[in-house]
Amino acid sequence: MAVSSSSLILSPPSLTKSHLSSLSLSWKQLPQNLSLPRHHRRRAPPIFAVVVSMNSKPTILVAEKLGDAGLDLLKSFANVDCSYNLSPEELCTKISLCDALIVRSGTKVSREVFESSGGRLKVVGRAGVGIDNVDLAAATEHGCLVVNAPTANTVAAAEHGIALLTAMARNVAQADASIKAGKWQRNKYVGVSLVGKTLAVMGFGKVGTEVARRAKGLGMNIIAHDPYAPADRAHAIGVDLVSFDEAIATADFITLHMPLTPATSKILNDENFAKMKKGVRIVNVARGGVIDEDALVRALDAGIVAQAALDVFTVEPPPKDSKLVNHENVTVTPHLGASTTEAQEGVAIEIAEAVVGALRGELAATAVNAPMVPSEVLIELKPYVTLAEKLGRLAVQLVAGGSGVKTVKVTYTSARAPDDLDTRLLRAMVTKGLIEPISSVFVNLVNADFTAKQRGIRISEERVILDGSPQKPLEAIRVQIANVESRFASAISELGEIKVEGQVKDGIPRLTKVGDFGVDVSLEGNIILCRYT
Repeated sequence: MAVSSSSLILSPPSLTKSHLSSLSLSWKQLPQNLSLPRHHRRRAPPIFAVVVSMNSKPTILVAEKLGDAGLDLLKSFANVDCSYNLSPEELCTKISLCDALIVRSGTKVSREVFESSGGRLKVVGRAGVGIDNVDLAAATEHGCLVVNAPTANTVAAAEHGIALLTAMARNVAQADASIKAGKWQRNKYVGVSLVGKTLAVMGFGKVGTEVARRAKGLGMNIIAHDPYAPADRAHAIGVDLVSFDEAIATADFITLHMPLTPATSKILNDENFAKMKKGVRIVNVARGGVIDEDALVRALDAGIVAQAALDVFTVEPPPKDSKLVNHENVTVTPHLGASTTEAQEGVAIEIAEAVVGALRGELAATAVNAPMVPSEVLIELKPYVTLAEKLGRLAVQLVAGGSGVKTVKVTYTSARAPDDLDTRLLRAMVTKGLIEPISSVFVNLVNADFTAKQRGIRISEERVILDGSPQKPLEAIRVQIANVESRFASAISELGEIKVEGQVKDGIPRLTKVGDFGVDVSLEGNIILCRYT
């Protein structure tokens, strides 16, 4: 027998201890209803809320400048202390008197900050998207919820992408510098028209979608690549979803709007630049690390890439002697994507609403760490949590490029009664596995359903009740993705869905079914799927 060309290598990363710890300690557990029947008390669903003293208003420390609208909202609910430019020592001194802290990117919220709070700090709000300056592990260990503001700067980032696109096409920055140097070089700075040109939008999330809308208004033909975007949403605005290779090979202009993940790191490299149309032009307002900057310089020098317009860099600020920054065919800005008055005000309101909601005990949709899971439940479900995430990761890797994931079904086979098995954590981990490999979003028990909904994914659950002893919580977990094409034909079941199924055997998660084919393999390391003919 020979192995066909449909062989596929899948890499499901192990669920580490840190993944599990991120599901604990962020919220306080309230007493259970003591009127419950005795046989239900052990497994009664816990109730969680952030606990704030009812005797006085909470105190919120705002450590960096925030828009007035956000400050007004905070002041209507809490005592607000605006103290800017604090040294690490000053922040640690103040924090023991605060219930919440709001920062931008300039303040490091370190382990020492959480330790100095003495347990009083309940919420940290990051006014923006990135949370690199917050020690998430320490926040979780100290029972502190971390929230961010991921949506308010969408339009600003899209507008900056269009600004770079048009400025690059017409050599605006270079011509401006030339005139200011006393020159008049009309013939040197002849540009190119955008009308009728093909723009490939790489990453069709919120920002990518808004860029596509605006570029269509400029008369461009729009294609997009995003393995997770629903095709009907793209078609609704006249955009065709295509494979990665087709997008980069046919585009006159390429604009990047993908998150920086292990899968996208240096995704534009020598190999992929070689596949592009000669004279392509590239815009990046996403993350610097998605481009191999040395490879881009080589592509510019070789004429493969005619021009590039960059707002982000692998190292920020970039070195003064950077060949890329100083290249005559490169237009650069210092990470200005979100820098508009309106966006900054929107971020202020979004983070203020998130912090106030969290202090009121509401589950924040923008939380980047999760509420506490009772230890006995976590211990029992630990191998199944690992199994659920890995099945999600495997399933999404089997989806062919250009197929939008919209409908996912998770089936739990168990001898336990429905009331005796809380599947929220398992569903969240399947969602995490489906979304995190191609997204910068942190998916957890708090935001899993919200994150799936935002991406147009409907996740349904089904339980198959078995006869027998309910000693173990689950017999099997099955994940099915409907209405998609697969990179591996044998993963498609008789019902036309991608299907993977797994069990926990001797404490080890194992893959037991792919499509309609039974298998038995540990879900550790890399997996090679081969179709024999």
